[in-house]
Amino acid sequence: MNRELEYMFIECARVWIPDAEEVWKSAELTKDYKNGDPSLQLMLEDGTSLEHKLDPKTKNLPYLRNPDILVGENDLTALSYLHEPAVLHNLKVRFVDSKLIYTYCGIVLVAINPYETLPIYGSDIINAYSGQNMGDMDPHIFAVAEEAYKQMARDERNQSIIVSGESGAGKTVSAKYAMRYFATVSGSASEANVEEKVLASNPIMEAIGNAKTTRNDNSSRFGKYIEIGFDTRFRIIGANMRTYLLEKSRVVFQADEERNYHIFYQLCASSHLPEFKTLKLSSANDFLYTRQGRSPVIDGVDDTKELCTTRNAFTLLGINESYQMGLFQVLAAILHLGNVEIKDRDSDSSVIPPNNRHLTAFCDLVGVTYQDMSQWLCHRKLKTATETYIKTIPRLQATNARDALSKHIYAKLFNWIVEHVNKALITNVKQHSFIGVLDIYGFETFEINSFEQFCINYANEKLQQQFNMHVFKLEQEEYMKEQIPWTLIDFYDNQPCINLIEAKMGVLDLLDEECKMPKGSDDSWAQKLYNTHLKTCSLFEKPRMSNRAFIIQHFADKVEYQCDGFLAKNKDTVNEEQINVLKASKKFDLLVELFQDEEKATSPTGQVQGTGGRTRLSIKPDKSREKSSKEHKKTVGCQFRNSLQMLMETLNATTPHYVRCIKPNDFKLAFTFDPKRAVQQLRACGVLETIRISAAGFPSRWTYQEFFSRYRVLMKQKDVLPDKKMTCRNVLEKLVQDQDKYQFGKTKIFFRAGQVAYLEKLRADKLRAACIRIQKTIRCWLARKKYLRKRSAAITIQRYTRGYQARCLAKFMRRTQAATIIQKYQRMYVEKKRYRQKQAAALAMQTILRAYMARQKYQALLREHKAVIIQKRVRGWLARCWYKRCLVSIVYLQCCIRRMRARRELKKLKIEARSVEHFKKLNKGMENKIMQLQRRIDEQSKENRTVNERLIGLESSYTAETERMRGDLNRLRGVEEEAKNKTNQVTSLLEELERLRKELSATQQEKKTIEDWAQTYRDEMEKMVSELKDQNGSLKKEKDDLNRLIQEQSQQMTEKMARAIAQETQQLETDLNEERSRYQNLLTEHLRLEEKYDDLKEEMVSSNVSKPGHRRTDSTHSSNESEYTYNSEYAELEEGSRAAEDVTRGIDTSLTLKLQKRLTELEQEKQSLRNELENKEEQFQRARARDDAEFKKARGAELEYESLKRQELESENKKLKHNLAEMRQSLLGDAAAGAGAPGSPAYKVLLEQLNASCEELDVRKEEVLILRSQLVSQKEAMHHKETMTEPSVYAEDVSKLKDADELKQACIGLKDTNRLLEHQVQTQRRTYENEVEALRGELQNVKEENNRQQQLLAQNLQLPPEARIEASLQHEITRLTNENLDLMEQLEKQDRTIRKLKKQLKVYSKRIGEMGAGQTEGQTSPGQMVEEPIHPVNIPRREKDFQGMLEYKKEDELKLVKNLILELKPRGVAVNLIPGLPAYILFMCLRHADYVNDDQKVRTLLTSTINSIKKILKKRGDDFETVSFWLANTCRFLHCLKQYSGDEAFMKHNTSRQNEHCLSNFDLAEYRQVISDLAIQIYQQLIKCMENILQPMIVSGMLEHETIQGVSGVKPTGLRKRTSSIADEGTYTLDSILRQLSAFHSTMCQHGTDPELIKQVVKQQFYIIGAVTLNNLLLRKDMCSWSKGMQIRYNVSQLEEWLRDKGLMTCGAKETLEPLIQAAQLLQVKKKTDEDAEAICSMCLALTTAQIVKVLNLYTPVNEFEERVSVAFIRTIQTRLRDRCESPQLLMDTKMIYPVTFPFSPSSLALETIQIPSSLNLAFLTRV
Repeated sequence: MNRELEYMFIECARVWIPDAEEVWKSAELTKDYKNGDPSLQLMLEDGTSLEHKLDPKTKNLPYLRNPDILVGENDLTALSYLHEPAVLHNLKVRFVDSKLIYTYCGIVLVAINPYETLPIYGSDIINAYSGQNMGDMDPHIFAVAEEAYKQMARDERNQSIIVSGESGAGKTVSAKYAMRYFATVSGSASEANVEEKVLASNPIMEAIGNAKTTRNDNSSRFGKYIEIGFDTRFRIIGANMRTYLLEKSRVVFQADEERNYHIFYQLCASSHLPEFKTLKLSSANDFLYTRQGRSPVIDGVDDTKELCTTRNAFTLLGINESYQMGLFQVLAAILHLGNVEIKDRDSDSSVIPPNNRHLTAFCDLVGVTYQDMSQWLCHRKLKTATETYIKTIPRLQATNARDALSKHIYAKLFNWIVEHVNKALITNVKQHSFIGVLDIYGFETFEINSFEQFCINYANEKLQQQFNMHVFKLEQEEYMKEQIPWTLIDFYDNQPCINLIEAKMGVLDLLDEECKMPKGSDDSWAQKLYNTHLKTCSLFEKPRMSNRAFIIQHFADKVEYQCDGFLAKNKDTVNEEQINVLKASKKFDLLVELFQDEEKATSPTGQVQGTGGRTRLSIKPDKSREKSSKEHKKTVGCQFRNSLQMLMETLNATTPHYVRCIKPNDFKLAFTFDPKRAVQQLRACGVLETIRISAAGFPSRWTYQEFFSRYRVLMKQKDVLPDKKMTCRNVLEKLVQDQDKYQFGKTKIFFRAGQVAYLEKLRADKLRAACIRIQKTIRCWLARKKYLRKRSAAITIQRYTRGYQARCLAKFMRRTQAATIIQKYQRMYVEKKRYRQKQAAALAMQTILRAYMARQKYQALLREHKAVIIQKRVRGWLARCWYKRCLVSIVYLQCCIRRMRARRELKKLKIEARSVEHFKKLNKGMENKIMQLQRRIDEQSKENRTVNERLIGLESSYTAETERMRGDLNRLRGVEEEAKNKTNQVTSLLEELERLRKELSATQQEKKTIEDWAQTYRDEMEKMVSELKDQNGSLKKEKDDLNRLIQEQSQQMTEKMARAIAQETQQLETDLNEERSRYQNLLTEHLRLEEKYDDLKEEMVSSNVSKPGHRRTDSTHSSNESEYTYNSEYAELEEGSRAAEDVTRGIDTSLTLKLQKRLTELEQEKQSLRNELENKEEQFQRARARDDAEFKKARGAELEYESLKRQELESENKKLKHNLAEMRQSLLGDAAAGAGAPGSPAYKVLLEQLNASCEELDVRKEEVLILRSQLVSQKEAMHHKETMTEPSVYAEDVSKLKDADELKQACIGLKDTNRLLEHQVQTQRRTYENEVEALRGELQNVKEENNRQQQLLAQNLQLPPEARIEASLQHEITRLTNENLDLMEQLEKQDRTIRKLKKQLKVYSKRIGEMGAGQTEGQTSPGQMVEEPIHPVNIPRREKDFQGMLEYKKEDELKLVKNLILELKPRGVAVNLIPGLPAYILFMCLRHADYVNDDQKVRTLLTSTINSIKKILKKRGDDFETVSFWLANTCRFLHCLKQYSGDEAFMKHNTSRQNEHCLSNFDLAEYRQVISDLAIQIYQQLIKCMENILQPMIVSGMLEHETIQGVSGVKPTGLRKRTSSIADEGTYTLDSILRQLSAFHSTMCQHGTDPELIKQVVKQQFYIIGAVTLNNLLLRKDMCSWSKGMQIRYNVSQLEEWLRDKGLMTCGAKETLEPLIQAAQLLQVKKKTDEDAEAICSMCLALTTAQIVKVLNLYTPVNEFEERVSVAFIRTIQTRLRDRCESPQLLMDTKMIYPVTFPFSPSSLALETIQIPSSLNLAFLTRV
């Protein structure tokens, strides 16, 4: 021991020292400790030096700190040093730094309240913990719940989960999550949704039992124990609740910052609702019972919504609306009762004022009289032996009595609700086992502690004793199992404290005795306590300054209790007369029910107890209902002691699991840790006691393999033996001298506290020494390498330096010689330059002088020339002036002469105007013209008319001429008068002429002015034109720029539209995948409900079989015939129920009806989703859909026509051949003479024959259709007679019937012909109407287009010119594009029409050729055709080759399905025969049914096939080979239906022979959808089967197994492995996973699965592997290390190598592993600086922020050389990732299945070449 101390307490060792603020503070030794030193030299973390004095008596050294690699462990018992500071520090690191609220402490789960909502309770977390061992995952409440559930199932022993802690620590939430876990993983055994009811009880109990306190906003003010019952299959069947010690005093009093129970505030907040108007409620501040705490509102809580939740929970639990309103009435009455004001009448009496509003409301609500209630609130009745007195009471006592009545009513109401909640949770299924969840108050100590705190601490004493005994027992079992020496461990036993409380003459006993005394008081009871226990019990003390209090030393702390109120609370008395008044209520039955003593009460659901065949679970709280009225006098303490005793008996009969809730601070701050409060609670809840018990023994346990792996570095090679157990023994004996420090068990090594730290230090020193040696060697190698590199560099530098110097000398010599030469040439150049400068100067002087002289001469000549020009100009000007003067004179003279002549002419004209002769001359010319016109008229009349007409014409012309002449005469007279008037106007005209002259002169001036202006204007216009030309050029340039810009914009718009279309396409694909996924999930749910229905039906059948007197019929006989029906699951349920009606007689069918209703709803939802999916696909492929529709229409018409031709041509063949022969003879006979020309007789004869043949052909078509229907009916009617009579007799009867029925048949034929004609007329009418509608639609489209164009034009006119050009161009581009698309569409349509017509032409040519070849046959008359009704309709064809069809009889259908599906062995078919053979055989049978046009046969075959596949999958759904086989065959069958459907899209890959095998009569598109749904179900079953096989391998192979040996290190594991529920089932490795994947792949390939489908399966496999691995990594702290990241990356690389080997790298499987790859990289990258944070953010794109932060928080160093991730770095990561938009979900969804698609994969196999092996037992099939 001394050696170890000397080794541990050395310089730099870290220890814990006490501190007043932080409880414990870390320090580091600055000097080695030697034995006997009085003090330690320490240095605190802040750098302060400190001398720590040791206790001179005990010499106890301070606690040592654990190594850093052990800090933050999941289990506190894994710490090497187990003491209080280590526990506190570990909890703080996990809570504050890692944000982990759960920690194991041996068998205890420590839960710290985070005061923040954490995303760790979702269904994904529940699924992750389900089925896992408790030690394999990080600590969680779900791990404890899973452990309890598995131990219940494994050991068949009841379990209990004990949740304790003080108020605000999170007890209720922990219990709630535990119950949610059970409800999720177990499910319900019936359709009653018991698990929902169990969870629904939580809001009810929180509303009536929880309240806000100073420490907790939702504090439970009562204790409860919920037993969740399970059946033999461990499914929830019911629950039962017990409650303890409701805090009734809170109803009438609340401290500051506290509230009453939530339900009161919920009612007040909802008082505005119409149904609550009768309660007469208002705000919570208006009532005494809800305003005393002055805190009526809780932040973040909506009381109105909470009441809705409470009411919904009531409804779910079967408490109907009337009872709910009754409950609310009682609660409102309590509030009104609290507001009743009682006043003093005198010192000994009190009175309630009349017409008190609140008392009136109270009486109205509870249905009692005002007088009675006011009487007994202020009076009490005293009974003596002989008389009864009514006594008044003072106001204080009356007020206390009122409050006591309120508390009593609320307590009764609380018990009533609990009782009826239990009734709602009880079912009629027998309980096999249960798990109890105890949510009870923790140890409490306040400034003033009263009776409630005393009872709470008493209960905690009992629970602590049970806890200590259980821990001690587990320790003993562990030691005995490992066969190591067992010595008693001294642990604290609190039995003396329990005896002080509950033993005879104990505190409770004395309290009950004092309550029986007539004048008992709190003071007298306190004196009895002092006298009895003060000197006899060391745990009982008396306060120094008080005589009304006492102190009890509890296991956690000393508590001082005030005696005031103990007796009153223990008695819990209430005025009996007040109770009697309430019982007498006649209007309110619920109130009477609350106070009645009978055991049976009316059920809240309106049912009478004892009916319905239900059995109640036993409820244990008390037996008060079976005892006499004396039992009512039991005190509260006695009742609590009894119920607590029964609770302890229940807990002792179960296996307990402990959850200790810790409140980290008193201010409700998120993730804030107060060490003082935490230590106080750790001491109170027993966690430190667990640590102390563990530390007293051997707390650290290692398996031999773990010890060997961890401390292999401390062993020498010679110490390693084949037997690892012996190796560990030898090494430990050398390393640890004290044999008492460890023990060897059967499978583990047990160490004392501190030994693991000692071994870790040895290991670290050994590794450090090895590192130093490695560093020394590497540094030596680096230094020598550096020296050699420097020496080589020096030699090289010397060599280059000497060479450089030599080159410099040679260069100097060359430069000297070159300088001499340069000087020579330079001097020569200088002299030459000087000479040339002198020469140039002389030449320049000469040039300047000569130029000066030339300029002087030029100027003289120029002056002379200019003088001559001036003289010329002057002389010319003088001559022009003389000419102009002469010209003006001549013009004036001419004007005068002309004026004189004009005047003479005017005078002459005036004279002529006055004479008549002038007018005659004028009229003479007019008469000549009239005569000419008359002669012309006469000539025309002579030629064109008869004599009479000429006369009439002459008369009319004479009359007209006379009238005209008269008119002319009148006109001439008018002219004469006008001439006279004009003579008078001459004078005015002369005046006008003078005026005009003046105007002429003015006009001339204006003209001149205008000419000047015109010249100016012309100049301006020319200037403007030039400017406009410039502007035009600039506009042209701008236009070019705009055109270029428009082109660029159009290109950008095109690219943008392309991107938008791509994004829209991607979005549509995403939506389509989501719809597919939703649809496929719905199919899965539908299949699950089908299976559930079948299971329930089998259970019902089996339950009837077990009853005596019933006989079981064969319910499986009709499974293939009537159990399922295509496309109608509801009909399936009806048929199934009818088939099992005799079997299930007497059983309640409500469940079946409920299932039917549910399945109907699911079918409707499925149909709606299917429609939605089709709409999405139609929207996604709109363009192709139009083409497909047109193609299908054309194809349908063609198929219809082909079908009609095939049925008719055989009966018309002979006649057509005969007519064709005649036409050919006629043509051949007249060909030489040219008689076949149009119009010739032969041509006419041929045309007539052709028309007659066409008419005859039409008639024969109609007759054939008529005869076909008649023959079929006659054949069916005479089938029975044919079997009963001889053939000869039958022939005679038929010959007689021919003549007799001929007339009748003709009449029927005419009727059918009429109907056919009517049908044709209706068809033509519909066609016409459709065309009219189409034309109307086109007209409407044209109108809309016109309006749109006008709107665009109006909009363009309002735009500026640039925008107008751009808009017009854009519009033109759009219009041209649309026109182009329309033209392309029309072109494609015409091409398709041409192809179709060509195809029809070829078919018709071929058939005409075939008919010409058979012209030797005779012509069949119509009478002969009608006289053959007994023969088949189709004429027998020539025997042909095998057509790829299989014929079977109707009665062989069951045999076909049985041999080909139900009893087929996939292994033999897959190995020996072609892949997909069953699918080919089924399709060939289907082809024959289609060929014979038997729709019933097609339907039954497909239905039987689908149902049989479902049946074999239900029977062998867990066999991967079977599921894979039928998935491949179902897909092949689906592809065959598509390949041979006749659709052009599927036929383009076929050969011509395969196209001939297409289905001809039936469109099976709907069946293809059903088979596709079936394939989806099989695919999901395949994925589920693979998942079940891979699930156990993934975690072990990908995480736990060390693929790279020696990289990972094993850390201490503590006690958590003790709680594992199952032993290891074998270790899986990565090779196991790869082998399994290869087996899956080879099986699917053998079965002929489509390669694309195999890729989808492999992608799903890799997603499961990646998701499960990542989820376990996120929930396991021990897996988050650097070495584990390397292991994961290596394992992923092996998976990628497997993909490359199989050629599956393009299937998307690698991408599904990306989150796992990035998580592994995250474990290995540096995590210190901001650059590292940026690298992590850019690298981890596939991980969510929650996952990244979780990995960083969980990162755990395995060795001391690794460093933890700092909190600041994690916050930096969170800040950088804050803007990410992603789901907050932590875990990946392992149940997610990618939506599967089945790409069309045509088969090249010809159906006619398929041979059916005899091993299939299908000899009854006939090849056709």
